Amino acid sequence: MQTLLRTPLFERHVAAGARLVPFAGWELPVQYAGVIEEHRAVREDAGVFDVSHMGQLHVEGPRAAELLQGLLSNDLDRIGDGGAQYTLLTNERGGVVDDLIAYRLGAHRFLLVVNAANRERALGWVKERELRGSEVTDVSADYALLAVQGPRAIERLGLPDAPAFTHAMGELDGVETLVCRTGYTGERGVELMCPAEDAGALWDAVRARGVAPCGLGARDTLRLEVCYPLHGQDLTEETDAISAGLGWTCALEKEFTGVAELRRIRAAGPKRRLVAFVMEERAVPRTGMAIEGGGVVTSGTHSPMLDVGIGMGYVPVAAAAEGTELTIDVRGRPRRARVVRKPIYRKES
Repeated sequence: MQTLLRTPLFERHVAAGARLVPFAGWELPVQYAGVIEEHRAVREDAGVFDVSHMGQLHVEGPRAAELLQGLLSNDLDRIGDGGAQYTLLTNERGGVVDDLIAYRLGAHRFLLVVNAANRERALGWVKERELRGSEVTDVSADYALLAVQGPRAIERLGLPDAPAFTHAMGELDGVETLVCRTGYTGERGVELMCPAEDAGALWDAVRARGVAPCGLGARDTLRLEVCYPLHGQDLTEETDAISAGLGWTCALEKEFTGVAELRRIRAAGPKRRLVAFVMEERAVPRTGMAIEGGGVVTSGTHSPMLDVGIGMGYVPVAAAAEGTELTIDVRGRPRRARVVRKPIYRKES
């Protein structure tokens, strides 16, 4: 039986009455007060997630940028020191080994934050391709990571405004932290990285400012409302970036692993696309459900904000246009859905 890993905040989750579940080899909170309440806290105010299970890799040395430019789909030259970039680690077929965020810490220093389930795979992939003059180190155990998200997140933390996808060192109530203007909910907010031994103090400081604790359940419903893909479901090593609607993350003018195949798919056009949909009948779609005509649901849930079943899935290109009606096999019963423009949920202006 596998022994589950625990983040430095495990005891605080237990004390707060969190319901704990296995996830990617970790024992993590799925909810505290409840998924809907936590979801609404993030959409309307602010919530904090313990995402310390995410992997952190340091890539350093005079050839660090050269190494990453040859492995990652996006163009690191587009960001300077203090910048961050969403990008893909791709294989020779253009498949997605992992989707991640790369932070440029300096001219020769980078931080990659990778998915927990893919940490060893991503580490091995980059480590095996090290260039002389570059070094890849797994520093995941050294740090804790808190995601504070919501329209009042910056206000509650007392932080100054800053552009999205930037980062800088800062301090929160005496705790030194790397403040990253990134997140996975579609809301304003930050991800706070600090040494593992400071995690409890940082969590307490955030909570004392009136930020609600949130679990994996709300994290999943939030990301799906705004159509952020989840690796292992919407993205895999068998799915390419073009079909997944992530062509914008691929700098096809540069050379990186799998670029030739991605150029071919872009030129010929993909055979299927990852679409967003809303149920037209009362039903909740789930991963793996068949879509009539050769499609499949990759992510599905009930939207707390829209009070309707929503999801994403791959369908043939002919069925991918906005407004197209889909038929989904929901536990043996055909249920109608409609393709919609991403994101599924938009705040009223």
